[in-house]
Amino acid sequence: MSETTPEAPEAYRYTPALAARIESAWQDHWERERVFDAPNPVGTLADAGSDLASRPHAFIMDMFPYPSGNGLHVGHPLGFIATDVYARHLRMTGHNVLHTMGFDAFGLPAEQHAVATGTHPRESTEAAMAMYRKQLRHLGLGHDSRRSIATIDPTYYKWTQWIFLQIFNSWYDPEAGTNGAARPISELVARFERGEQATPDGRPWAELSPAERGEVLSDYRLAYIKMAPVNWCPGLGTVLANEEVTAEGRSERGNFPVFKSNLRQWMMRITAYGDRLIEDLDLLDWPDAIKLQQRNWIGRSEGAKVDFALPGHPGEAITVFTTRPDTLFGATYMVLAPEHALVDTVVPDAWPSGSSAGLPEEWTGGHATPAEAVAAYRKLAASKSDVERQADAKAKTGVFTGAYATNPVSGEQVPVFIADYVLMGYGTGAIMAVPAHDVRDFAFARAFRLPIRCVVQPGDDRGTDASTWDDAFVSYDAAIVNSANAEISLDGLGVVDAKKAITDWLAGRGIGEGTVNFKLRDWLFSRQRYWGEPFPIVYDEDGVAHPLPESMLPVELPEIDDYSPRTFDPDDADTSPETPLSRNEDWVGVELDLGDGRGVRSYRRETNTMPNWAGSCWYELRYVDPDNSAQVVDPVNESYWMGPTAVKPAGGADLYVGGAEHAVLHLLYSRFWHKVLFDLGHVSSKEPFHKLFNQGMIQGEVFRDSRGFPVPAAEVEERDGVWYFEGGPVSREIGKIGKSLKNVVAPEEVTNAYSVDTLRLYEMAMGPLDVSRPWDTRAVVGSFRFLQRLWRTVVDEETGALVVTEEEPDEATLRALNKAIDGIRGDLAGLKFNTAVAKATELNNFLVKRGSTPRVVAEQAVLLVAPLAPHIAEELWHRLGHPTSLVHETLPEADPAYLVDDTVTCVVQVKGKVKARLEVPPAIADAELEALALGDPAVVAAIAGAEVRKVIVRAPKLVNIVV
Repeated sequence: MSETTPEAPEAYRYTPALAARIESAWQDHWERERVFDAPNPVGTLADAGSDLASRPHAFIMDMFPYPSGNGLHVGHPLGFIATDVYARHLRMTGHNVLHTMGFDAFGLPAEQHAVATGTHPRESTEAAMAMYRKQLRHLGLGHDSRRSIATIDPTYYKWTQWIFLQIFNSWYDPEAGTNGAARPISELVARFERGEQATPDGRPWAELSPAERGEVLSDYRLAYIKMAPVNWCPGLGTVLANEEVTAEGRSERGNFPVFKSNLRQWMMRITAYGDRLIEDLDLLDWPDAIKLQQRNWIGRSEGAKVDFALPGHPGEAITVFTTRPDTLFGATYMVLAPEHALVDTVVPDAWPSGSSAGLPEEWTGGHATPAEAVAAYRKLAASKSDVERQADAKAKTGVFTGAYATNPVSGEQVPVFIADYVLMGYGTGAIMAVPAHDVRDFAFARAFRLPIRCVVQPGDDRGTDASTWDDAFVSYDAAIVNSANAEISLDGLGVVDAKKAITDWLAGRGIGEGTVNFKLRDWLFSRQRYWGEPFPIVYDEDGVAHPLPESMLPVELPEIDDYSPRTFDPDDADTSPETPLSRNEDWVGVELDLGDGRGVRSYRRETNTMPNWAGSCWYELRYVDPDNSAQVVDPVNESYWMGPTAVKPAGGADLYVGGAEHAVLHLLYSRFWHKVLFDLGHVSSKEPFHKLFNQGMIQGEVFRDSRGFPVPAAEVEERDGVWYFEGGPVSREIGKIGKSLKNVVAPEEVTNAYSVDTLRLYEMAMGPLDVSRPWDTRAVVGSFRFLQRLWRTVVDEETGALVVTEEEPDEATLRALNKAIDGIRGDLAGLKFNTAVAKATELNNFLVKRGSTPRVVAEQAVLLVAPLAPHIAEELWHRLGHPTSLVHETLPEADPAYLVDDTVTCVVQVKGKVKARLEVPPAIADAELEALALGDPAVVAAIAGAEVRKVIVRAPKLVNIVV
């Protein structure tokens, strides 16, 4: 561009200063000319004057960032640059490409920063977003900025709230579709009204009060409220999700103790979609490792639910889920999770024998009454994380509740314990313990001196007296023994047949049934924070939850003076959350007409907020139709960008790039929300992301002093292979790049010292995109020198004049060019950017050695480099005489005639030893190659008149002569 061409002759050399002028000018040009805008078929982003919408289309996404006040470091842009390279390649191969970037801007970090500094979270978050946008623009990323979103924008979270209401107003009908689907809750209400669906207590629907109807529907809704065991962190004053709690049972932020507490919380019934979340993975182009993680997280298992009656508690029973109902005769005790609701019901006033004297001390924990023992143990269990409770340790803890349950197949009275290795989140929160055949149960039984009864024939010489065993015998391929009563015998059956027999027997007596269970838990959806999306829910005087009508959306987050949650003594588990919003009475108490025929009434707003996962569950849909004020997304636009095709049968974005750390939670949550919207007819795609690619991590050098504390990496010096900081030796390791490790390298450090294209090229050349690699600032110069050599193939550094020639390229040049074209096109399409850079470097080196560059070759070389180093490519393209941007120019295609080598080296062996090497055409016939070989002088000399017994020809590379 003319404005980038200075008058001073020395400035024609490709230096950081010239590169900076070029890059700034082209970024301005791209923005001014809107070259990255991707038109929609319909709506405000449609463009009747463009033919782009009629082309093949592709939707490319990055996992959008959480804007931090620290800005980007060189590790962050790896995936962003990669998707930009790929998107540019797609534009140059004739595609309409949707590629943009938004911000996941609600959440705890901004709120904690606000509490610490007194700066409103909106102010700090918007400042961070502005910094990120500036940095992302500086990297030359080709985003359609019209489509950028921020989850904190009310015009965005209006639709987050709207989607929540779709989920709240839905239930999962197992009879809909092929394996169940979400249906409007109004359909279920109509079933209750017509008597087609029985209420829990059998009363007609009309006789239930509004509060009772609300409770009944809550058991069906996909978004519902219930008392749930949660991770309560008094030191932060909020409930935390499991992923926000460390393995040590402390908060990820602040390192405060976290306790289990029962609180009334919003939940999402993601478990209803367990089967579909597993099955539809087969439709996706995702890494096998990620699919396996999702399958394991969902944890589908088939088994049976079994009721153990509770003597003295008519109508009450402990229901367990077991994958091994065939071992039911071996159940010698039961265990409830400490949080199980039945604990409060079954604990008697005194130990069964009247005192603890007749019971093992391990059972009572030394307490005078069951209530005291249970209370003490519950407090202990509340201080442990789920990870700690599930740790595979031999030492098991627990306490006897004082209650017994009846084994339904043997009639035996078995003691009921509580123990922390049983969790409420899996199955029913209760287990039948079969210690002979379960490792954890065996360890518990040994610790508490409980019976161990063998019911599966061991496959070794240990015998069936389990009291003599060193560990449990676990087998899914053995005969059942010691398992018979007056009505049924499992003895001699294999596991599969025994499972079916006992399950049928249980079902026939109404005390059990075959069922499927998931390790996946319903999604805890409440946060006791300020900085999050408000729920579009209000409560009437009876505590019944009412959804707000769409006309009242968005429910905007109010401005309040005190946005910090109330915190408590970090070690005080006997506390409860106080939400920041609850202190704003003017906002909480409202007079509303909800349009339900009841007129204006008094309500109270929900004062919890949604987790920051909410905004990231659906942002792909808003990228598609960001200005739509009437719908979450126009069906035509959604179908165009995300609809199913032969290539992507479940639909979704064409490529989604991000870190493997989001393998489970974000991706599962997004898939769940998308499937609900699909069931309700709002989208045509069953899945949000068709192809997933996990980029590796750029790592940095971490230096630690003698105490193990990180020291500033930039201030460390190397002398004779030893690293020093302030005169003292330090250790060196490779780890993450981060502020806490004092090894942050800002992108600007590289772009100012070299150029933006240098940073882009270096990050793409460091290694395969899906592999982690260490950052080495000293190696960056290699990418800069490549760009300097590329510049010199086109521009005279003294005058700025073109140095390309008008000559026709010779055959060798055409072969080098076309091999580069073929290789680079394939590498760009396959996300193999490191090898694409290597091939571009090889071509450029060929041109440098050649001494001159024909214009037609230079132009194609520039186009090949354009996706990787777009600024220098645009400038060279402009200087080559092209008036418009190359963003939508056609990427060169290889001529197949030049991809075949001229000759191939054929090895000729006589008596197994190489005697000659022949340069022959690749397509040479066997007979012709044999004649050439036998006529070669060196071969004739080697044969020396001997009789040729056999000639083995493997054209075109080998001839083996046997004499």
